[in-house]
Amino acid sequence: MRSIIGQFTRFGLVGIVGLVIDIGVFNLLRATVLSPDAYGDGPLLAKVISVSLAIAANWAGNRYWTFRLHRSAKALGEGVAFAIVSVGGMLIALGCLWFSHYVLGLQSAIADNISANVVGLGLGTAFRFWLYRTWVFAPAIASGAAERPIQPAGVSPLDGVEAVAPVYDGAGRNR
Repeated sequence: MRSIIGQFTRFGLVGIVGLVIDIGVFNLLRATVLSPDAYGDGPLLAKVISVSLAIAANWAGNRYWTFRLHRSAKALGEGVAFAIVSVGGMLIALGCLWFSHYVLGLQSAIADNISANVVGLGLGTAFRFWLYRTWVFAPAIASGAAERPIQPAGVSPLDGVEAVAPVYDGAGRNR
């Protein structure tokens, strides 16, 4: 339990860095070149750009800090899996923003931030942590344990079988 709490704490700290990048870039773009007045779908495009930059920062932080003990030697495959999960999280945030902006008609900067960066980010974070932990940085896959045969206790590949003392019950029988 302690390891998952520590891992989740590191995940959260990496996420805060990504959040600062995401919110900062999103609001900068939304207030300037991708404002709804200048470009109709500006907030959606701003979110795609800001999340993409945050994904790159989060991959480095999660690979080299949060899940460092479970990362794969195959960085490309791990990076692709990370990107797939991250895009899934981004689609959750985009769906929340789209629904709020176009279906509910809530088009102010505060409404866009709440839908994308509070509701969408919260749902996306839970989605990403679960899949990063169970798929992208899964300990059995990342450590190569799935590729090694399981050996019985007391067996060392270099030393052979270690001796185990017999256990006798009270009647002198060997168990």
